[in-house]
Amino acid sequence: MATRRYRPGRNLIVFFVGVAILFGLVALAGNWKPSLGLDLQGGTRITMQALDNPSEENLEEARRIIDQRVNAGGVSEAEVTTQGGEFIVTEIPGSTENRRELEELVQRQAQLRFRLVACSDFDDSACAANPAGQMPPVTLERAPVDYTQDNENEPGDKQTRTPDASESASPEETAAPSGESSDPAAPGGTESGAPEDEGERTVEDELAWMNAPDPEYAQLYNELQCRADGTLARTNKKGEQVPAPQEDVPGEPLVACEVSEDAQPVKYLLTRSVIEGTELTDASAGIPQGDVEWVVNLEIGNDEGGEDDFEAISQALVGSEEQFAIVLDGVVLSAPTMEGVISNGNSQISGNFTEETANSLATSLKYGALPIAFEDDPAVEEIGPSLAGDQLSAGLIAGGLGLTLVMLYCLLYYRGLGMVVVASLFVAAGITYGMVLLLSETAGFTLTLPGIAGLIVAVGITADSFVIYFERVRDEMREGKSMRVAVETGWARARVTRFAANTVNLLSALVLYIFASGAVKGFGFALGLSTLIDLAVLFWFTKPMVSWLAHFKLFNSGHKLSGLSPSTLGIDGPPRAAVAAGGKA
Repeated sequence: MATRRYRPGRNLIVFFVGVAILFGLVALAGNWKPSLGLDLQGGTRITMQALDNPSEENLEEARRIIDQRVNAGGVSEAEVTTQGGEFIVTEIPGSTENRRELEELVQRQAQLRFRLVACSDFDDSACAANPAGQMPPVTLERAPVDYTQDNENEPGDKQTRTPDASESASPEETAAPSGESSDPAAPGGTESGAPEDEGERTVEDELAWMNAPDPEYAQLYNELQCRADGTLARTNKKGEQVPAPQEDVPGEPLVACEVSEDAQPVKYLLTRSVIEGTELTDASAGIPQGDVEWVVNLEIGNDEGGEDDFEAISQALVGSEEQFAIVLDGVVLSAPTMEGVISNGNSQISGNFTEETANSLATSLKYGALPIAFEDDPAVEEIGPSLAGDQLSAGLIAGGLGLTLVMLYCLLYYRGLGMVVVASLFVAAGITYGMVLLLSETAGFTLTLPGIAGLIVAVGITADSFVIYFERVRDEMREGKSMRVAVETGWARARVTRFAANTVNLLSALVLYIFASGAVKGFGFALGLSTLIDLAVLFWFTKPMVSWLAHFKLFNSGHKLSGLSPSTLGIDGPPRAAVAAGGKA
């Protein structure tokens, strides 16, 4: 069977098409300057003071969670530290244009709960009272509703509602529902007027409550209004609107709002929590296959039975227009209908998400709630670079000088083949710069001085790849093989050695990236990125380029300028006769 002819020109064309696509993506991103880290550019410092003298363990746990949030991509190199036993200081590289988003990301408690919708502005028939003020039997016939909104609202303050004398009594202070006694001795009654098994309510109980909510909560729903910022208010006897915040307590029904930039706030009366955020095992953002909208993927299922509860809810609501609400920090994120039975605990939050808002929400949900509370209005300030500007210049000069020396040495030693080295180093440098730009825009990668050191170290790694390959080619030619044969047989041996060496470098970079933190993590990332680029350039540029040059007489005839002459190869006397194309037996 005839072997397929190797076509180096075709490989080079495909390689340069890939490079063109890379820089096309960079052009679409519109950023031609890499993002610099705290040591080179400065950024934003957020200082938060904890409340109630937290333990050292809780403070460290909060620091760890915040660090995971701001470094979710693993390459932004934000720094999160504790100070004085009560402060957490977060330093994030870059400008302060998104200061408000940074504060919200760092402080967000991310208390996620799933509740059922009893009443809403779209259908409040279950909360409508008859002239006598009593709740009639309810048969729900909801209009089709399947709306979701993005998480661009500001959660209201978490405070227990304390009505003044001009306000109605809270649900805890009102009479029990019709047909029940508020007397503790009466059947089904307690001192609070709630069923004795309040703490053991099931999904079925909440489904029944959704269809017939308690009158006192229906009255509370009718009294409250949603303001534009998503907070709740009520009108007092003077006709003035006064704040009426509701505490998001899992064992109590909740009146909450859903807010978006392009629509009026929507008010809901929700059941007690049916699924807690602690039962969430994973959250991620993405675009489903065949779709164009960003969604947040949720995976529910652990030892607490959340997966079974989710399946029971979906079975009860599917085929109807009944809604369930996804509530974050007491604010409704989304209130969709069930489109199918969820049997494996996997679902999606969809809506008007952008890539930024979807990733922000998924990050907060994935890394959970902070174990401690902080004072309002943290101190936010802009900070300058921790290193002097001349250190960046010195690093760049060192890199340029090292690259120049490597090129000069290769040109003097390998002569014509040295041009391949120079071209390969320029190509590798260009691809590295393009990847840094692209990662800065898409993954938040920031270039620090240790990162620059990692890129400089990679220059030596890349040059080492060429040395191994070229020396194998020269060894083959010393045995009497022609350049065309030596290029292929030398490559067969050199690529195994080079792949093994780069694998060791990649493992070292991976260990640094996983187990180190801060600047050392950035060094490992830059080293690993450069090593991968070195492999790509060696396989898809250097090797095809040498194979292509082997077709030219200057190289395959052993010209003095090619770097493959007998004197350069160290062969005494006249050159050996070239072996036939099949090689030497």
